[in-house]
Amino acid sequence: MSTDTDAWLERRALARRATRWRVVAVLAVLALVLIGLYRLDPGNLLAQRQAHVARLEISGVIAENDWWLEKLEEAAEDDRVEAVILHINSPGGSTYGGEALFQAIRKLAEHKPVVSVIGTLGASAGYMVAIAGDHVLARETSLTGSIGVLFQTAEFSKLMEKVGVSAETITSGPLKAEPNPTRPMSPAGRAQIQGMVDETHAWFVDLVASRRDLPRDEVAKLADGRVYSGRAALQSRLIDGLGGLAEARSWLTQQRGIAPDLPLRDIPPDPPVGMLDGLGSRAFAALFGKSLFSERLRLDGLVSLWHPE
Repeated sequence: MSTDTDAWLERRALARRATRWRVVAVLAVLALVLIGLYRLDPGNLLAQRQAHVARLEISGVIAENDWWLEKLEEAAEDDRVEAVILHINSPGGSTYGGEALFQAIRKLAEHKPVVSVIGTLGASAGYMVAIAGDHVLARETSLTGSIGVLFQTAEFSKLMEKVGVSAETITSGPLKAEPNPTRPMSPAGRAQIQGMVDETHAWFVDLVASRRDLPRDEVAKLADGRVYSGRAALQSRLIDGLGGLAEARSWLTQQRGIAPDLPLRDIPPDPPVGMLDGLGSRAFAALFGKSLFSERLRLDGLVSLWHPE
């Protein structure tokens, strides 16, 4: 009888230990799942939502990017976002992409303060995006400015002659096929494109003059395409101050009354990699996109980009 009781007690002890290990295993799996979800959408899915300052990184060549626009709109509508800090590290990109971001940031600024912090580089359309903020900062050695517009094309007619290839183009008008890589640009075509570039450049100059509260003729002198160091940009009043994240938080506190102890939460710059929709194309782009095709070569339309070659 004693032997049976001991065996029963041992089995119960083993069962209790097994149960404890099962609970530990389940908790460990849940913890891993929570960590994975947090990394896919940091600060949004799992963290206790509370008042905070949001930070959005705008980096790389600027083109049409619905994700950035959506996140800016969400930040404007989210009552828990007290302010937004934009960290910009971009040589610029398409004027359309820059304009779309500029408009979205100004719409956001109607609801809450926005500070732009230029990192290593915030030039051309990158600078256009930066001045949409209520306050613009850069480091002394940051590169910014490059206020200008360009249109790039290529012409291969001499190469085609060497290899014995010709092309015929039938158009409805003399400017329909301008520019055409199979023949030299005509004077009329060059004049038409130059006029379009000049018109967009004038729009960019007006934008800077308005946002920086500078005389237009003064901005026109600065807008010859050159880049400026952060120190030179401050002297020219293209930016408001020198500094980074700490200075941005200080300005928000002093000028907009944003509590200095509010947590800072990053807005994901791209859709989480774990999302199934488009995963294959995103993986291909991550593996081969930048090595096979320069982002700059994929830009269409007018370009506001520093050092495009």
